Amino acid sequence: MRTIALEEHYATSRFLNGPGGWLQNRPGIAEPLCDLGETRIAAMDDAGIDVSVLSLAAPGVEQMDGPAACLMARDCNDELADAISLYPDRLAGFAALPISAPEAAADELERTVRQHGFVGAVINGHCQGVYLDDPTFEPILDRAAALNVPIYLHPTIPPPAVIESCYAGFSDRVSFALATVGWGWHINTGTHVLRLILGGVFDRHPSLQFVIGHMSEAISFMLPRFDDTLKPDLTGLNHPVSTYLRENLHYTFANFNDEATYANLVAQVGIERVTFSTDYPFGNMCAARDFFDNLPLSQDDRASISYRNAERLLKL
Repeated sequence: MRTIALEEHYATSRFLNGPGGWLQNRPGIAEPLCDLGETRIAAMDDAGIDVSVLSLAAPGVEQMDGPAACLMARDCNDELADAISLYPDRLAGFAALPISAPEAAADELERTVRQHGFVGAVINGHCQGVYLDDPTFEPILDRAAALNVPIYLHPTIPPPAVIESCYAGFSDRVSFALATVGWGWHINTGTHVLRLILGGVFDRHPSLQFVIGHMSEAISFMLPRFDDTLKPDLTGLNHPVSTYLRENLHYTFANFNDEATYANLVAQVGIERVTFSTDYPFGNMCAARDFFDNLPLSQDDRASISYRNAERLLKL
């Protein structure tokens, strides 16, 4: 059965020596991030993964000022395009976007989609504390909708003020883990999705699709509560919050290899909204494969998660 992995990461040497410098200190991460060749393909083969959709690792270029972000995004996208050209049947790409320069970001999305065949974009969280519901970013959302390509909304480190108010007061290592992989960046991403919905993004762009990872960034657990407390007569939206979560969002595994979390997600949004991913190299491809293979699924449902949903979303 064909398997497509939707949240797989890469980096370039220039990126690691710039905004991605924090990744240099994570053991066993920098080298596989930068490998876009035979070693990565071999790891995919070992895990039975046919296609990896690659996105620039957090923090991406979102915290850079416009001119520098434009240069870095184009450099990273072109390096990824070169790798895809060598393995067109095995690799695909989400474009890095310099969202601090929204018009340029929209043009970069169109360039990578039309010239390089990229299947969408990745946006790593907020842009210097500003979220995508802000009208400033409308050119990016409008272009993605016009191109009919999805945006993968990946977590990033919360704004400094949020870290100070919510996560500080422990050792540096504990505070950093709490603010990022342990809690903060999942909750921050979930809040970002709610801002998109409440800001009317999907009422303005009903066909626009977003993807989030980590079995929904905890959103699915709160879905009934959203409908109880954020009703259309309060929000002014065209639909209940759950409608957008079921019609404008897709969800990937992304190293949350837990059956109970998976069961909740599918119960709330439906299996047609769930896709496979491993979060490589932050997650282990073979561990994700083993988890997926051991889920009690019908062949039809397994095919949906393994490749059908991704093929439909990304037109692969």
